[in-house]
Amino acid sequence: MVGSGPAGIYTAEALIKQVGALAPPGTVRVDVLDRLPTPYGLVRYGVAPDHPSIRSIAGYLRGVLEHPDVRFLGGVHLGDDVTREDLLASYDAVVYATGAMRDRHMGIPGEDLAGSYAATDFVNWYCGHPDSSAEAFTLDAEAVAVVGVGNVAVDVARILVKDPAALHSTDIPHPVLEALMGSKVREVHVIGRRGPAQAKFTTKELRELGELADVDIEVRPDELDLDAFDPTGQSTRLAESDRRVRGNLAVLGDWAARPPAGSGRRLVVRFWLRPVEVTGTQRVSGLTVERTRLDEQGRFTGTGEYETIPAQMVFRSVGYQSVPLAGVPFDENTATVPNAEGRVLGPDGAALPGEYVAGWLKRGPTGVVGTNKSDAAGTVRSLLADLSGLSGREAGDRPSRRPFTEVLAARGVRPVSYLDWLRVEAAEAELAGALGRGERVKIGDREAIEALCRPSAD
Repeated sequence: MVGSGPAGIYTAEALIKQVGALAPPGTVRVDVLDRLPTPYGLVRYGVAPDHPSIRSIAGYLRGVLEHPDVRFLGGVHLGDDVTREDLLASYDAVVYATGAMRDRHMGIPGEDLAGSYAATDFVNWYCGHPDSSAEAFTLDAEAVAVVGVGNVAVDVARILVKDPAALHSTDIPHPVLEALMGSKVREVHVIGRRGPAQAKFTTKELRELGELADVDIEVRPDELDLDAFDPTGQSTRLAESDRRVRGNLAVLGDWAARPPAGSGRRLVVRFWLRPVEVTGTQRVSGLTVERTRLDEQGRFTGTGEYETIPAQMVFRSVGYQSVPLAGVPFDENTATVPNAEGRVLGPDGAALPGEYVAGWLKRGPTGVVGTNKSDAAGTVRSLLADLSGLSGREAGDRPSRRPFTEVLAARGVRPVSYLDWLRVEAAEAELAGALGRGERVKIGDREAIEALCRPSAD
């Protein structure tokens, strides 16, 4: 299993359960690899610290990693430490489940100016991802623009305008909490390229914004009018058929009618605006947007009306992509591994023996964390069907497998075990106690994590 996020661990669980349900029951040994020394992927490094109920999924995933037939091998990077061929020589089947870790670009002038970031860079920072650093963000901007109206954009906006004191009892890394305490951000603009009916955020996430203390929320009533920028009636039909859309519109409508209270921070939610340029010379000074609409044929188009939103920082959250794995087939157009029911397909369209894919790498960044469970089960059904077709071979015809630990030893790679990882968990609990902060405080520094996982005395 390459990847220890929800997709990879749910796949390990599905293997154990489906093999155990065979007649007669079978057994399977599963190695779960990750390039990081820490498991859980998006659950540890993608869920906002003030969402503990979602983060509790890690407790469920932990139970899978503690199964006697599952082994965690952290700090093993496919492409740097081992090759695809190494994996195929060591295992009867390999499942790639590395998620989607790259933000899409907007493709507009000024996008690379200082102060313009991918939303995932900010998420990595406040979640303590080892690829980030405590110094990655200096929140000296007074106004910030967040482009996108999905749950990640909402998370970014919420963390920016939330009273940092409310994060004290969470596991947010302490240097990040201190940076937020000193933040100069007072105004955040959340910008949707289409209308409120097309927004991807969930009503629960949206409603949380309205519950923030000392934050005024502004929504323009004309941008909530479902017919103002959509003559096709598509937006109205969405509101009639989709409960989530109706819930979102109810929340937004309530905000539009709410008079400002003169709070310390301001959150502005806008729709039907397309970014066309990040302005500035050395650094970001604003975001120029164009009014958009649907034409009579339902085509998304600009109207030629422009405005510039003053902002000294811009985050883009307009979609996510998987990145290619060394040697593994990859479709650049869909940013997924070509597959049929989880079976990896080669250039000729034929299934490659022993190679499978699960999660966002398989289907693209769609669904919620739990969606990966049914997705993993489908991939495992394909995998077991293929292995059962090989079961009739004579033992001498089956390829010999080199133990993967021998491959790693030959390369000088010492993997992080699950017990090694538990030292990080224990240290985070101790840190929380020392700081008087909740149950744990996340350690984000890569060197500190490595030192805990691989003590010099070992």
